[in-house]
Amino acid sequence: MSELRRDPTTREWVIIASERAARPHSFRAPPRPRTTSREGCPFCPGRESETPPEVLVRPQNGPWRVRVVPNLYAALTPGGSTERRIVDGHFMTMDGVGAHEVVIETPDHEQPIGLMTKDEVFDILVVYQQRYLALKEDPSIRFVVIFKNHGPRAGTSLEHPHSQIVATPIAPPQVRRRFEIATEHYDARGRCVYCELVEWEQQAGRRVVMESDGFLVIHPYASRSPFETWIVPKAHLPCFASTKQEEFLQLATILGTTLRKIYHALGDPDFNYIVHTAPVEDEDNPYFHWHVQIVPRLTTVAGFEMGSGIYINTALPEETARFIRELPDD
Repeated sequence: MSELRRDPTTREWVIIASERAARPHSFRAPPRPRTTSREGCPFCPGRESETPPEVLVRPQNGPWRVRVVPNLYAALTPGGSTERRIVDGHFMTMDGVGAHEVVIETPDHEQPIGLMTKDEVFDILVVYQQRYLALKEDPSIRFVVIFKNHGPRAGTSLEHPHSQIVATPIAPPQVRRRFEIATEHYDARGRCVYCELVEWEQQAGRRVVMESDGFLVIHPYASRSPFETWIVPKAHLPCFASTKQEEFLQLATILGTTLRKIYHALGDPDFNYIVHTAPVEDEDNPYFHWHVQIVPRLTTVAGFEMGSGIYINTALPEETARFIRELPDD
């Protein structure tokens, strides 16, 4: 019989379809067709003039390792007004104020983040932090999301390794909902739900993929999709950008190793990762706890999920966690 599991951080239910569950090794992705080449790639070295002028480059002297440029097709742009306006008598609108940036993670067109060195991943994390801190200085910004789309099924059209940062003048309802649930839990129990989650998963052990002094990697109890992975700091911290750079060195190892295991185990699958962090105005409050969510795109969201908001996962997180845990780190 299938099982309904509830995510304590969102209070959303997930169906774990155990009678339909596939073995972890059966999720290996088919080879991905190439969509761009080095010759036509605007993110490759020597073609810097084909992107908008960079807003950050690391390092500042010598050959670049990471560049940040405005997205050529930005969803939001600086300037304009955040005043809400009513149109057609009832509907609310406002200018598309904000920022949309691309983080070009490496000069190497064919170097996915899962195969990068610790120092290369560290550079990316530091750039994320620097751009977050710069973007939130704009008083119109209420929320900054850092994310990566890898592969066509995850929403990317350029193969060159890159991620994105979007700063918005609103804190979206989904983000507010997560924060409100964390606040309610804190008020009721006097503790952060994510800190408790770390303890619960450590005690259970069955869904732990790996662990370091500062981070826990799990396949969550109510995983919405096969091989969904969370990287959660053990120390309580609401805002990603408040992380100390020495902790980023440890995170670089953990993130790189996790993505490398996924790369080898699942055949370089399409995936998204998202850095979940508190809204700008709430980042000094104690309720939330930043973390990274990795979602390999191994299944398709269909009508039931869209109509109900309930996801069906055909892989047991206990089995997928063990499968990844037992793989070598390199």
